[in-house]
Amino acid sequence: MERYLKDFDVQPKHSSEAALRRWRSAVTIVKNRRRRFRDVANLHMRSEAEKKKLKIQEKIRVALYVQKAALQFIDAGGRVEHKLSEEAREAGFGIAPDELASIVRGHDITGLKAHDGLKGLASKVRVSLDEGVKSSDIATRQNIYGLNHYTEKPSRTFLMFVWDALHDLTLIILMICAVISIGVGLPTEGWPEGMYDGVGILVSIFLVVLVTAISDYRQSLQFRDLDKEKKKIFVQVTRDGYRQKISIYDLVVGDIVHLSIGDQVPADGVFISGYSLLIDESSLSGESEPVHISEEKPFFLSGTKVTDGSGKMLVTTVGMRTEWGKLMETLTEGGDDETPLQVKLNGVATIIGKIGLAFAVLTFVVLVVRFLVEKALRKEFTDWSSSDALTLLNYFAIAVTIIVVAVPEGLPLAVTLSLAFAMKKLMKEKALVRHLSACETMGSASCICTDKTGTLTTNHMVVHKIWICGKAEEIKGGESADVLKSEISGRVSSILLQAIFQNTSSEVVKDKDGKNTILGTPTESALLEFGLLLGGNFDAQRKENKIVKVEPFNSVKKKMSVLVALPDGRIRAFCKGASEIILSMCNKIVNYDGESIPLSEVQERNITDIINGFGSEALRTLCLAFKDVDDTSNENEIPTYGYTLIMVVGIKDPMRPGVKDAVQTCLAAGITVRMVTGDNINTAKAIAKECGILTEDGLAIEGPEFRSMSLEEMKEKIPQIQVMARSLPSDKHTLVTHLRKLHDQVVAVTGDGTNDAPALHEADIGLAMGIAGTEVCSSDHLMY
Repeated sequence: MERYLKDFDVQPKHSSEAALRRWRSAVTIVKNRRRRFRDVANLHMRSEAEKKKLKIQEKIRVALYVQKAALQFIDAGGRVEHKLSEEAREAGFGIAPDELASIVRGHDITGLKAHDGLKGLASKVRVSLDEGVKSSDIATRQNIYGLNHYTEKPSRTFLMFVWDALHDLTLIILMICAVISIGVGLPTEGWPEGMYDGVGILVSIFLVVLVTAISDYRQSLQFRDLDKEKKKIFVQVTRDGYRQKISIYDLVVGDIVHLSIGDQVPADGVFISGYSLLIDESSLSGESEPVHISEEKPFFLSGTKVTDGSGKMLVTTVGMRTEWGKLMETLTEGGDDETPLQVKLNGVATIIGKIGLAFAVLTFVVLVVRFLVEKALRKEFTDWSSSDALTLLNYFAIAVTIIVVAVPEGLPLAVTLSLAFAMKKLMKEKALVRHLSACETMGSASCICTDKTGTLTTNHMVVHKIWICGKAEEIKGGESADVLKSEISGRVSSILLQAIFQNTSSEVVKDKDGKNTILGTPTESALLEFGLLLGGNFDAQRKENKIVKVEPFNSVKKKMSVLVALPDGRIRAFCKGASEIILSMCNKIVNYDGESIPLSEVQERNITDIINGFGSEALRTLCLAFKDVDDTSNENEIPTYGYTLIMVVGIKDPMRPGVKDAVQTCLAAGITVRMVTGDNINTAKAIAKECGILTEDGLAIEGPEFRSMSLEEMKEKIPQIQVMARSLPSDKHTLVTHLRKLHDQVVAVTGDGTNDAPALHEADIGLAMGIAGTEVCSSDHLMY
């Protein structure tokens, strides 16, 4: 069979257009092309959509790189006048929606300055940059500036599916046969006997069309529900003075949106504040180099992604007024690629169709020959009547009926429906599938490369142990905090709280009831919670000191640094991150009195033992350090050495319930499970042993060791690797690539952060883990 299906071979992911066209041209026996190819990507429309996309990208590239001169040339000179509608003026707004859109789309700094910059723009859209939009204004803003929705193809109605079903060639032939049967039967057999055969065929056709249309319509409803689930994306905004989470579809012009690494920019906007913001605009402009957003380059474009840093933006344009909105409209036109099983079943249906057609022709020929022989034997060969014509018509109808029965037109559609039901079932298990082929490929997986944090563990972190001023303490709530405060001096406590509250990308905000809520990553939240437990005040710390520069955490550096201007005029640097990296940057340690004293080799070894001890207890270890910057000439440069170690932190991240059983189930099914994490090797090994991933004959290595291997060494060692710690995103990508290409494994990758995106993209099946997943990794890879 495989020999006959060689033209129907496509890849689960990233199939070439030549392969997609090849199998389409190989499908020769088709009763109803509209139905057979309805759930198949329309390559012509996709090609047209790609042309539209390139035009939009070129337009954006002109705006980004040629800017004012090119735009004036395109617009035939002069700035376009935008009139403010009476409705907008009465509502108190001072700028037209199209003018707002053109400023951001064209990166028009001059236009922004003409409106008195950011503050002037905020005034004209009636919003406070501190308080955000008022909930009572949302309906008015949506009415004037539009909704953050994109134009989508209208849903197909039931009658459209009935119309598609009626395009079946065999049914059309049978309808003609039925009409002829009635036309011939009535004069020869009379009423009502002459109607029986024809009406019987018509009733059968009606039932086939009805059942087909109902089945297809129900299938479309399944996909419509799944589409709604896929598009649920939430963002952090400030409204009514409070930070809150809302759907991107509820965004309005004037909203203050908080962005951090991994987020997708949900609308066009203007930079308010932030640190080290790098934006990937390749989805719009086609340029691979990320853009640094600052007060000099303050424009955000919807659909771009934050690759580094954090910040706030003022929403200026939503929905179809953004270039992303126009681009999204084109992206849906071509449809999704078909799965390998769908293509194979199209091939099977074609082969069976050819066999069915051959038998139908043979049957018709045999019946006609027998009829003619019998007629010749009765010497009636020259004597023909209407009943003879009706007999031949019935023979033809029998042949067509054989084709109807033999050609499995619904076979490819049946697998689509079964995959849709599989998607629905997975949704009940809290797993959202973005691509049908994932359901198909999952059953073939031979290897799983899983992240640790947030995948094997709950991602709900708390500070469990600390080491400070030479003492290790276990933290068990308020009582432990009181004991700790009594054991360290006020100066040490002050430095520690500065290190926690200044060097963070998370925030402590008050809700409507006045309660503290921590917004940010689980690790940051655990540290902030510890700082609050020690009696610290986040807002007071932030107001008292001024942040000069921030280097946000990323998976390559494995640390976060910040420069802070203290009230007395001094500049102090704070650094936190992977324990061994921070420790290597320190040459001093803080003593009980809060003074920096030299760090001896003996102390360094002792601290390393403390870190390894915390790691062996499955605790995530971090170090906090500071340095007073004396050289004012380089006051904007964050130091890389000479820090004073403040504290070693052991953060507990409990293992998810059922993980051990799930790992054992995978191993029993012959699926190898590997852990790839950025954590300390001891922490990774402890968790891996607890989960049942690391066995006695398994290998646990660190990223740097893996990177230093030659290709031959990798080929030899990779099958033994069960744990990889302190890994970079490139390490995970390399491991997945070699497993697939050198060892012919079907690889599933799980991850929940931006750093996992390359590996998720390379894997046969990518599983971005739920709520913890960032948009960079989950938008295309939730499960595919």
